[in-house]
Amino acid sequence: MPNSKDVIRQCRDLLAWALGLACGIVGANAHAELFVSVQDGKQMLVDGSIKTLAGEDTLALIEFDQGKASLYAEIPVPTSVIGPPTSVAVTPDGAIALVTAGFRRDPSDAARTLQNDQVSVVDLKSTPPRILDTVVVGKAPAGVSINRAGTLALVANHDDGTVSVLSIAGRKVTVIEQIRIGDSASGPMHVAFTPDGKRALVSRDGDHRVTVLAIDGSAVAVTKRDMYPGQRPDCIDIRAQGDLALVANVGKGQGDADTVSLIDLSAEPPRVVHTVSVGQTPESAFFSPDGRHVGVVVIGGSNKPASSPFHNAHGSFVLLRVEGKTLVPVASLPIGTWSQGMAFSGDGRSVLVQNAAERQIQVLRIAGDRLQDTGQTLEFQGAPAAIRPVATGQVQHRPSD
Repeated sequence: MPNSKDVIRQCRDLLAWALGLACGIVGANAHAELFVSVQDGKQMLVDGSIKTLAGEDTLALIEFDQGKASLYAEIPVPTSVIGPPTSVAVTPDGAIALVTAGFRRDPSDAARTLQNDQVSVVDLKSTPPRILDTVVVGKAPAGVSINRAGTLALVANHDDGTVSVLSIAGRKVTVIEQIRIGDSASGPMHVAFTPDGKRALVSRDGDHRVTVLAIDGSAVAVTKRDMYPGQRPDCIDIRAQGDLALVANVGKGQGDADTVSLIDLSAEPPRVVHTVSVGQTPESAFFSPDGRHVGVVVIGGSNKPASSPFHNAHGSFVLLRVEGKTLVPVASLPIGTWSQGMAFSGDGRSVLVQNAAERQIQVLRIAGDRLQDTGQTLEFQGAPAAIRPVATGQVQHRPSD
């Protein structure tokens, strides 16, 4: 039977453990960041070919705290890895996410997919998150963005040459109109708002151009200004300062080195001012939160069949420094294969990269102009297809069991 000193020591140790745990939880809640990642469970790359397999599409909430990523919650939500890694957007208040699903499983043949026209509205403040509504847009919706006011969303419909305009009022999302960007072969891929909400840029991989939209309240109009940054412009991001835009030009997939371009939005009219080569197929490119760096996920031939002369065993993450109106390559690091989206941490010192073929998120660290692989990964059942940050502290959740 334990003596009184043993009991006192055990109680003291238990109290210290409980206090430490409580402090740890409070610290995590106070400092953790949240990210929304969507996974395609139905399509996977198999030796250079897209195959339809058994699996379920999902949306996951990821907590990132002190350099560590963990899964908070994961629910079924339709999405697609086919298209740009910009198929999810989050309102500034963190209340809802919009998720596009350009393709769906054929209900009559589980081994095939069909074109889709769906955007899911997901309540992020529910525990766990839940789908509130589904709205119908154009054919094969791809990239989606929400303005800083949280009142308007734009969806690029790849297969019919249109952009859908959606109003947001609290958690209610309504399709206002569908505006024509070009013919059905123009291929709108993504659309991004300027910070003031008065303009947006639409990438078009079918005719290799970026179109400027004019926005007045909820009225969206196509301007006469088109730019030609490179072969098949895809992912677009606009710096928080609103002066520069970034375009990833994915190329023709023929083994050639492809590019990313800077667009000067402070010029009138806007224009492409610099282009730099980054390797085969830059799938995504985003500014760091402070706008000093650009991160580029380069597939690098990792999506090619093993027999291809352009095949590589892995892709790469390329870090560029923004110097005035130019991009300067500063570092590169191997990542996984068929990699898709990426997101910077709020302090710009960490990067979450989606390796679709491995069904994982890989965590990298940035130290100055150097890149480090932390060795940490977060595993999923489906292929991670797009990831975006949630406003820190906006969503309250308990970790899923």
